[in-house]
Amino acid sequence: MQLTVSGKQVDLSDALRVHVGKHLDTITTKYFDQALEAQVTFSKARSFFTCDINLHAGRGITVRGEGEAADAHAAFDDAAEHIATRLRRYRRRVSQHARDEGNRAKPEAGRQYVLQPEAETEHEPTTTPEAKGEELHAVVIAESATAIETLSVRDAVMRMDLAFQPVLMFRNSKTGQLNVVYRRTDGHVGWIDPGTV
Repeated sequence: MQLTVSGKQVDLSDALRVHVGKHLDTITTKYFDQALEAQVTFSKARSFFTCDINLHAGRGITVRGEGEAADAHAAFDDAAEHIATRLRRYRRRVSQHARDEGNRAKPEAGRQYVLQPEAETEHEPTTTPEAKGEELHAVVIAESATAIETLSVRDAVMRMDLAFQPVLMFRNSKTGQLNVVYRRTDGHVGWIDPGTV
């Protein structure tokens, strides 16, 4: 597994890097034959450390965990426990996914954008762009390639939870339509299926 351990305004000791490597190897070998890569990022916010782990375990399976604690070792342990909990919850389906990977359709390519709306100034009137006869244009602040997998709704929810994402677009394996699952503010999962009326 290719492991990248980095710190944002934090000096990382060799002992911490070894701890991270051993602990992630233990977690990944328990659930996967071989994980591809992991990125672990430490940062410090006021009086505590934060740790963000992104584990790419196979085609289409990304697992994310976050943790915070008074020291970097404990912050990593907290984030690693989040990953282990998610993998434990979906262990059987993740294993089945790895076995079925060869029979799966190739994912569609897509682009993912993060937009920042234009800021209004204090002196500018608060009329909407539509009222002015203008279109609303947002500034693209991030752009990345993404894959739109063909999945069942159940597998899409699993992928969204493993990656700790608020939303996931996928092609529904039953209908062939583009669908979206998302985490609602009340904690439940929402599902948008344009094929059903």
